[in-house]
Amino acid sequence: MQKKKLDFDTVREIAMTLPDVEDSTIHGAPSLKVRGRLLTCPALHRSAEPNTLAVRIGMDTRAQLITADPDVYYVTDHYVNCPTVLVRLSRIHLQALRDLLGMSWLFVNAKVKRSPHK
Repeated sequence: MQKKKLDFDTVREIAMTLPDVEDSTIHGAPSLKVRGRLLTCPALHRSAEPNTLAVRIGMDTRAQLITADPDVYYVTDHYVNCPTVLVRLSRIHLQALRDLLGMSWLFVNAKVKRSPHK
């Protein structure tokens, strides 16, 4: 059973263990980036539920996450065309959050290394 309520500070603690992750901001809110590219931030759009995290992830992975656990993962119309999954922090388990941030790091890191001509 989860003892501590998960919040962006918890997200930051986990993400900062990954290589090249840096504290940043986006639209005045805290965010975490990999060499300047967004990894995660609180979901800022009004369509997202309160205490929701926006995490960069591939579209196929997002679909799998939402199908597997729609109580935790979701997307709104605002985010549907972005490689992002919305995460209800009140419902995700700590290990699942660690795994998700690791997958996101791999996704964003692949984007960072990709040549602009590909």
